[in-house]
Amino acid sequence: MKTVLITGTSSGYGRETALHFHDRGWNVIATMRTPRPDVLPGSDRLRVIGLDVTEPAGIAAAFEAAGPVDALVNNAGIPSIGVFEGTPAARVREVFETNTFGVMETTRAVLPQFRERGSGVVVNVTSSVVLGHMPLTAVYKASKMAVEGFTASLALELAPFGVRAKTVEPGACLTTNFGVRATNGASPDDMFPEPYAMWAKKAVDGFMDQDLFTRESDVAEAVWRAVHDTTGQLRFPAGPDAVRLAEAR
Repeated sequence: MKTVLITGTSSGYGRETALHFHDRGWNVIATMRTPRPDVLPGSDRLRVIGLDVTEPAGIAAAFEAAGPVDALVNNAGIPSIGVFEGTPAARVREVFETNTFGVMETTRAVLPQFRERGSGVVVNVTSSVVLGHMPLTAVYKASKMAVEGFTASLALELAPFGVRAKTVEPGACLTTNFGVRATNGASPDDMFPEPYAMWAKKAVDGFMDQDLFTRESDVAEAVWRAVHDTTGQLRFPAGPDAVRLAEAR
């Protein structure tokens, strides 16, 4: 029976992905910054472990507690919405610490066992913002584009050892708390300062008027396909809006 370790499973894509793998017979190590076992069903094939991907010591401890795994899904992330000029430098660093450096460090932690065993797969969840040019996401997109480039090169480095690396690119989902977390408590005046305010509001309204959105289940299924893919495919758009962007590109 295979085992997957998934980061950021307290809600949204991570929680749905944990359920998806569990329902299909895998052992699941569900990690989250603040462990909340109540958000996932009790099962002898599902363990909840605390993991803050920005703390190297915590990463090492989590992998030691998890034991051998067959797949790592880097799902934990911080959203960010707003014009770059209005985004504090501390927020930029916070986003990169989780979205980019956190992915790199959890990946670093799992690679020795994958390489020595000659098998394993790393799936990094990015975003459909990497598939097109979108306003108000400069910081978020930069953090996810870095992961896309990291994964593409990593896949080439790991191929000689029988280890695979993939990305899953979710579209916009209206049923997660992305929007609330993306503001980080900032007021509209902070996120969209003058003279951006009127233009930014129109951009947000236009985004909400789109006709296609992603479901959590779309992302879980894309992660499942990425973990099992042996064709060499690197990127997996998740959700109809992401697929449309990928096809247009």
